[in-house]
Amino acid sequence: MGAFLFNYLRHMTTTINTQDLFAKSVLLSWDHAVGQATAFFDKCTDEELLQQIAPGKNRLIYLLGHLAAVHDRMLPLLDLGDRLYPHLDENFVSTPDNPAATLPSTQELRKAWTAVNERLSGLLRHWTPEEWLQRHTAVSEEDFAKEPHRNRLSVVLSRTRHISYHLGQLVLYK
Repeated sequence: MGAFLFNYLRHMTTTINTQDLFAKSVLLSWDHAVGQATAFFDKCTDEELLQQIAPGKNRLIYLLGHLAAVHDRMLPLLDLGDRLYPHLDENFVSTPDNPAATLPSTQELRKAWTAVNERLSGLLRHWTPEEWLQRHTAVSEEDFAKEPHRNRLSVVLSRTRHISYHLGQLVLYK
């Protein structure tokens, strides 16, 4: 009986540590990608943000607004509360970059980027491994029962790749 309990507890400790490792790895990847994008945008002047990455391509300000809006949409998707900046969707999610569009100021977009990511990262840090594996709000309970991989973890991984994709575009500018 003692050996069984010892092996069971050792297995549970290993499982918990492995689950924690997965969650921490995803969070580190998220923080790294957000940090890289933040560093890029912080180095840009307001005038540079108005420039196109390459002729005929998105402007830097569009990518800043786009990423801020997409991350803002993560809050309700991950069941973390209401959005902070839903008005960004019109210019940065629903439509492609339009140099003739009236956009929020670079200061407002920088503030939105910082606020949304601070809120997301702060909330994600407190999740247990089990919370990472809960369904996100865009999937029904019935569908989630059939496809448990449609969870919060997959959303954060997807959005981390999304940042990396746009970082690849931003590198072309510099």
